Amino acid sequence: MVKGISKRVVVVRFPETRVFEQAIFFVREDAAARPGVSAEQVLREACRAAEGYVHKNPGQRRLARMMAAVYLMAGAALTGLVWLAVTVL
Repeated sequence: MVKGISKRVVVVRFPETRVFEQAIFFVREDAAARPGVSAEQVLREACRAAEGYVHKNPGQRRLARMMAAVYLMAGAALTGLVWLAVTVL
């Protein structure tokens, strides 16, 4: 069901990333009504927020890879222990 609500959005495109194509920001209604806030300032803030998120993620990916390696080694060690126990008994 489609509701009759209109929102102001800012779309930031990322051609240099392999994961994200674009980010969509919903602009607060009171942001446009504030005196001295231009469309350029809103766009600059959206780009800053998106860049911060994109640059924050590589560290999380590195941690995920490291944890995957730890789980792989733990699984291999457990498999070796089970094999050793089966052959000894």
